[in-house]
Amino acid sequence: MYEANQVRIHAYGGPEEMKTDRVTLPPPGPGEVLVRQKAVGINFIDVYHRKGVFPIPALPGAIGVEAAGEVEAVGEDVIALRPGDRVAYAGPPVGSYADARIVAAEKLVKIPDTIGFDDAATLMLKGMTGHMLMTRVRPLKQGDIVLVHAAAGGLGSILCQWACALGARVIGTVGSPAKVDAAIAQGCSDVILYKQQDFAAETRRLTEGRGVDVVYEGVGGDVLARSLDCLAPFGLAVNLGQVGNPLQSIELAALGPQRSLSVAVPGVFAHLRTTPNLQQAADEMFALVTSSRISTTIGHRYGLSEAADAHRLLESGASTGAIILES
Repeated sequence: MYEANQVRIHAYGGPEEMKTDRVTLPPPGPGEVLVRQKAVGINFIDVYHRKGVFPIPALPGAIGVEAAGEVEAVGEDVIALRPGDRVAYAGPPVGSYADARIVAAEKLVKIPDTIGFDDAATLMLKGMTGHMLMTRVRPLKQGDIVLVHAAAGGLGSILCQWACALGARVIGTVGSPAKVDAAIAQGCSDVILYKQQDFAAETRRLTEGRGVDVVYEGVGGDVLARSLDCLAPFGLAVNLGQVGNPLQSIELAALGPQRSLSVAVPGVFAHLRTTPNLQQAADEMFALVTSSRISTTIGHRYGLSEAADAHRLLESGASTGAIILES
């Protein structure tokens, strides 16, 4: 048996519902691995789980979908992994807010020695989201123009860098002047202060009326609807979350045929689940990091016992870069 510290919620609600409990883990079973976790990624879906918007399987229970660490023990039938291997994962089942956890071996990928645990813990969900968008949803090409909302955030910064690496021009939006330099550092040619400026009008102005080929946004509500006004003919608006408000219905007549627009609502968990070779896909993403075409920006670090503070910061909208828990 193994002991672990696990951040759990006993009731749905605010950050104050998160408590650190001492739990006992069984030995890994067939096809399972015990991971001694070094760093845990914080994502907005964790807030949805904490609030009960997306209920977790049982209460009390841990939340979190992303982490990195070392293999400590393996169960029967595990061939590709052994104790000491450096690994990371993202996706269900929830429960990554812990310093140790049992994980199905098939969900784990090995991480290169050149990538630290902290970076790996922020790359799996956000980086694989980028992989999904750039290789599966709408591959970008030289000369494309994209608009990235929340360009200074954890996911936004990765999307900006990845799009730039593919030769696209990137326009970003941020919520405050303090984040402008961070967005420019991620490769944005222009930055729009969306709280002070009409981002659709500014996008049209910056592209001389052309519009952009793709918009990436994770706010939902009317931001998705307004993002349609930023698109060039045959452009694509991609929704990646509903931080602001639930998704609204969009009339097909608003998309075409004169405007010839498309909307996508892809899910990275579906990408992780259906990718034929998860390790190969992760290696493609890691290669962009090791070649310095993408770098991670960890803006805030907390201990496991400070998870509530991490959530408060995330929900405030004041964070820049990724937020992680270190154990």
